[in-house]
This record gives sequence, structure tokens and C-alpha cells, in this order.
Amino acid sequence: MERLCIPFEIVHPEINEAMRPHEKPHTLVTRLSEEKAYAHSSCYQSHLIIGSDQIAYINDEPSSDSNNLNIFSSSASIKVINPVIIAKPKNKKAAFDQLKLQSGKKVIFLTSVSVLNTSSSEIETNVVATNVIFRTLSEEEINDYLNYETPYDCAGSLKSEGLGIRLLDAVYSSDPTALVGLPLIQLSKMLRSNKYKTH
Repeated sequence: MERLCIPFEIVHPEINEAMRPHEKPHTLVTRLSEEKAYAHSSCYQSHLIIGSDQIAYINDEPSSDSNNLNIFSSSASIKVINPVIIAKPKNKKAAFDQLKLQSGKKVIFLTSVSVLNTSSSEIETNVVATNVIFRTLSEEEINDYLNYETPYDCAGSLKSEGLGIRLLDAVYSSDPTALVGLPLIQLSKMLRSNKYKTH
């Protein structure tokens, strides 16, 4: 947010991030970002409230061919077949298991951003998808990474703005900031549509 040079306040919404039965990745990440935006809306009248969430998933389709990647900004066009959803690990063992599962695979990170205008009660939500190709990782590499970083609140245990970038072969996205957790290109468009001047 500081990169956009606009004033902001951080509030931590206490919502239940558990996935509902049969919930698809796009539906889940959209719901969570909107719930976060609404969580403290009664306390902020005439404000723009931004909620964001991120999940990752492995699609049940061939994913090792990086020449056959779809570059997209919305997951509405993605064919999802039996996705394995990967959320925040919360602890080191879960993080290790996540990274071992993602090793050598294409993982799709969905980052949802919602802008709630409390003056008009209107909310806009967009999802930015990022294709991430993980290298084949040894257990030693995973442990070294987890001993250096503590990515337990990061979807897929990937702290790409830190040492996590060493775990990857490639990243494909319409918004490179989405993988860090807040898609600033998409958010800037949404703020402009709410008549908020961004620099």
C-alpha cells in the first residue's frame, strides 16, 4: 500500500478462513476477501475498505510444460479439475508437506482483492491468477528455506518476496505484485473506478 502513496490503516479481521464443503478455489478466495472487507465496515463510514486473500491450488492436469501456460488475470476461464487447494500452513511441518507436494509442479495462486465503498455500500471484487512453476526441490532445500523463512501465514508456504524466489523456475501473471499478496495494478484500477486519485 505504501507503494501507492495513499494513506491507509491496517485492521485485522477475525474471520473463519476454513473452506466450505465442495467450495471451488475461485469461490473460496472471493468469499474470503469480501468477508474481510465487510468485517469492520460498521466502524468505517464513508471509507474505501480493501480486503484481500490468497490461496493456491494444484490442478489435476499436466502442468510441467511451461510452454503451454495460459496467462490470465481472472480465474473465471480456468478449467478446474479436482483441485488440490493449498492454504496457509500455520506451522513448519505443514509448510514442509506443502512444499514437498508442490515440488516440480505448476501451482496456480489466486489473489482476490475487494474494495468496499461504505458510502454507497457497493463492493467490487477481482481475482488475479498467477502460474508458478516450482523447481524439483530436495528435502534439504525445503528445510534450509524453512529454517530461514517462516512462511506459515503465506498461501502455499511461498514467501516469494524473500528466499522463496529461489524455489521457483518461473512465474507468469498479469500483475507481478499479486504473488506477494496484494495485486497493486488491479487495486489501482479499482480505486480509480471509485474516483480515488492514485499517484
